[in-house]
Amino acid sequence: MKKVLLSLLLAFCAFSLIGCGTTESYEIAMVTDYGDITDQSFNQTTWEAVTDYANAHGKTYAYYKPAGDSTAERVAKVEQAIAQGAKVVVMPGFAFAETIYEVQDEYPEVKFIALDVAEGDVFGCFYVDPYAAEPVLKDENDQPHISSNVVCVVFQEEEAGYLAGYAAVMNGETKLGFLGGMAVPAVQRYGYGFVQGVADAAAEKGVEVELWYIYGGQFFGDATIKGKMDTWVEQGCETIFACGGGIFTSVLDAIEGKANCKLIGVDTDQSKSLPGKPVLTSAMKGLTDATKTCLDEFYGSWTVGGQVINYGLKTNTSKEYVGLPRDTWSMEAFTIAQYDAVLAAIRSGEVQISADTTAKLEDLANEFITYKNEDLGGSIK
Repeated sequence: MKKVLLSLLLAFCAFSLIGCGTTESYEIAMVTDYGDITDQSFNQTTWEAVTDYANAHGKTYAYYKPAGDSTAERVAKVEQAIAQGAKVVVMPGFAFAETIYEVQDEYPEVKFIALDVAEGDVFGCFYVDPYAAEPVLKDENDQPHISSNVVCVVFQEEEAGYLAGYAAVMNGETKLGFLGGMAVPAVQRYGYGFVQGVADAAAEKGVEVELWYIYGGQFFGDATIKGKMDTWVEQGCETIFACGGGIFTSVLDAIEGKANCKLIGVDTDQSKSLPGKPVLTSAMKGLTDATKTCLDEFYGSWTVGGQVINYGLKTNTSKEYVGLPRDTWSMEAFTIAQYDAVLAAIRSGEVQISADTTAKLEDLANEFITYKNEDLGGSIK
């Protein structure tokens, strides 16, 4: 049925500007999640990568913004892109899991690149309630799968978190906090890596570090979370790694006007999206390199179809699929040479970073770390 509707839409677009906006054809499409290409986050970074790649290789391209934050709206834009000639569709953000479920088998001739979408995100969509004690499939004949025309990309957040924690302590920060959003695996890996980086740097410098750690239970800031951050600041916490969408707003509200307080950003370079704010550095995912690598696969042999690719520092030593923003961090006592040295140590295996989020937080610390909050690893909500 969907293919019939798509055929009608394609025919309609060939003769009319109404609804489609153009009769031109675009080979590479990007669909935004629920933001736009000026969000200075996932959408903008991915769009810039698509633009750079397409211009460098002489390909046509366009982006599509859903009318609302829903799977139905995202699917509608994917189908519009296909109707306008898209051969490959790039989708940034875990919100696209349900979209992948809806379109992957409907349009086998189109390739889909899903960034930051994990296998579990997609597989959960096949069940009526994936969190039930005994999950029931929506269609007993449709087992969880990722089709050969799809590649999902995830990142080794524990490495980015490690780098942020290590760099902060090496820069002289000794009163640190981690505020996660929801305690989902990606956020937990950021946090666990952060603790490991703090521990290693503290041991290397021989300094004592105070560390606060909690989850907000959501991906946005509010008065309750700000209240918690106010308490941390009153207790002496100065540098907080806010890891979870817009939850950083509660940190910024709590540290406003506090001379020694700083924010560590996440996913993208938040010093760019928060000009004038005290951003020490950001633990980033290499969306640009990942997008271009996957587009190379599309125009190459497409060996990644049906897979979930986990990008990290060992994936390709010529690319930083995770890392810190070298050009914009405000750290003065942590140098590029030190950064390059720790990258090399991670890539060689000299530094081992655990991604096991079933471990106990207290076991990740060492004698140089003192945890400061009793609700360690708990949730504010």
